[in-house]
Amino acid sequence: MPQISYFLGVIIRMFYRDHNPPHFHAVYADFEGIIDIEKNEIIGGELPPRVLVLVKEWTALHQNELMDNWERARQQESLKDIAPLV
Repeated sequence: MPQISYFLGVIIRMFYRDHNPPHFHAVYADFEGIIDIEKNEIIGGELPPRVLVLVKEWTALHQNELMDNWERARQQESLKDIAPLV
């Protein structure tokens, strides 16, 4: 699963040819949350509340890029890195 961003200890990854809805995986320490890109909400797993707030902020800033990567992943194309939350 390719890593597309990293910030404040959070690794953002996306699977190739994954199931709908469009989503990504956010990994922080021993936690992993699955985030719906369009709704910007957690749909699986768990993240600490403060980390979830940061991930949701980052998602809001990069929804178009995330959807572009989702389409690339569905076509098994190379994914683009996305800028971290600063």
